Amino acid sequence: MTAFLGIETSLTGRRWVGPPPETARLADALQQQAGLPPAVAQVLARRGVMPETVEGFLAPALRDLLPDPMGLRDMGPAADRLLTALKTRERIAIFADYDVDGGASAALLLDWLRQSGHDATLYVPDRIDEGYGPNDAAMAGLAETHDLIVCVDCGTLSHGPIAAAGGADVVVLDHHLAGPELPDCVAVVNPNRQDETGELGHLCAAGVVFLLLVEMNRRQRLAGVTGPDLMTMLDLVALATVADVAQLTGVNRAFVRQGLSVMARRARPGLVALADVARLDRGPTSYHLGFVFGPRVNAGGRIGQADLGARLLATRDPGEAAELAGRLDGLNTDRREIEARVRDAALAQAETRGLDGPLVWAAADGWHPGVVGIVASRLKEATNRPAVVIGFDGDEGKGSGRSVSGVDLGASVQRLAAEGLLLKGGGHRMAAGLSLTRDALEPAMTRLAELLGKQGAGEGGPADLRLDGVLMPAGATPELIEQLDAAGPFGAGAPAPRFVFPAMRLAFTKPVGDGHLKLGFTDGGPVSVEAICFNAAQSGLGPALENHGGRQVHLAGRVEINHWQGRQRVQLRLEDAAWVA
Repeated sequence: MTAFLGIETSLTGRRWVGPPPETARLADALQQQAGLPPAVAQVLARRGVMPETVEGFLAPALRDLLPDPMGLRDMGPAADRLLTALKTRERIAIFADYDVDGGASAALLLDWLRQSGHDATLYVPDRIDEGYGPNDAAMAGLAETHDLIVCVDCGTLSHGPIAAAGGADVVVLDHHLAGPELPDCVAVVNPNRQDETGELGHLCAAGVVFLLLVEMNRRQRLAGVTGPDLMTMLDLVALATVADVAQLTGVNRAFVRQGLSVMARRARPGLVALADVARLDRGPTSYHLGFVFGPRVNAGGRIGQADLGARLLATRDPGEAAELAGRLDGLNTDRREIEARVRDAALAQAETRGLDGPLVWAAADGWHPGVVGIVASRLKEATNRPAVVIGFDGDEGKGSGRSVSGVDLGASVQRLAAEGLLLKGGGHRMAAGLSLTRDALEPAMTRLAELLGKQGAGEGGPADLRLDGVLMPAGATPELIEQLDAAGPFGAGAPAPRFVFPAMRLAFTKPVGDGHLKLGFTDGGPVSVEAICFNAAQSGLGPALENHGGRQVHLAGRVEINHWQGRQRVQLRLEDAAWVA
């Protein structure tokens, strides 16, 4: 395919790729038959929306997209066991992972049980002392004082710890890849079991928990009991779906769309406190869920007290919410400082090893296990390759990996564990965790690179920049951006639309903040647009654009509304640029 606008190599070294011919033809049809602006038609065409389905796509109804919970194996036994525990006032413990998905999943159950007149115990393992998922000591301890333990966002591979639970029943609600054998417990509800169809494999754990609540409400309704209002709980499902980088397609898209609407009502104290501490003065978007709320909720599990995030999401006390949000905000600041140090060292090590293979990895003593996953994400983004980062404490290393589209990292890590190269390992397509001994490091990474290479990892250079079309300053209006937002939410599996402003003249450039660049541009007409380029100094865009010398430039990125001091202005979030030949 011919490079878009003829840009084979941009200022960041990328090739620009426009819509394929079939997408362009569909965009024309959408524009003509549905009366959509060209930019909106291009975005919908890229997502495969047909003219006859436009209305339903722009206003997705959860009732039309929600799958039958009973389509998941073990859903019936799981719902029955929880309802029995509720009816007979049994002691219930919720064992949750320490990330956003685990915290939101736990909060969903705690909230539902509380509204049903029953309190449960929350247990979140410490990342450093206990590691991911159930462990023998914790499960045995909980079993001594509880009748039912519900594991959320974990437990599918925890055969030993679940056996250690002794007299307590265990229900697992998870989405991580399962092995051929499941643990011996009441139920394992997981769309990524090997005996599932995989049709719901894109659900995060909170989505699985929500389906369980739907089924429990249905069973209660048949018994003449009115259950809690589940629509008000979609804020937690939306947060977990975006923060866990689940695909924003199908029911996930409806979860997030409607969950954002719930959040805008500011009814959940924990999310209100998060918005306030982040100085968010308007309704959140999917961007805020992933990059403003998510990191703060995660901060406790990464470098602080593991249960802070779940407690924040579950509390109904505004005072407690404000205190917890403040603590998490401070921890998130500390996390960023730790992350920056590890990121710089990991990137330098990976560059020395080489960035042209199917796997980019780095390992060292003392790297905080709470930030290795974030640093792996940074390496993946910088190299367009799966990345693994491992921190060693003595002879054992704990690491985390992130993958690129089309490469199943979780399955490869699980295979390494089966082959004995890892002490423990698992995850899903885009992310995985692992632990290993120091002696196994080189053999394990060599084998992992081999497995990922067979899936096509490492075949490309820097990722192509995929663009939806062109915009001119006069057409970049707040109304257009509202229409583009209706085609969202955007995230994993549904990239935000990117447009090019072609042949622009730069009116000004101004360094701001820590290495960012603010600029203004025009096509010579009466309308000018401002842009912000984050980390411009690191990417090389900053020095090039500051020394433009009056040259015309193509500017590529995402259009958005910049809210500042009560004013709204269109802004381009600049991601790339190329000189006009």
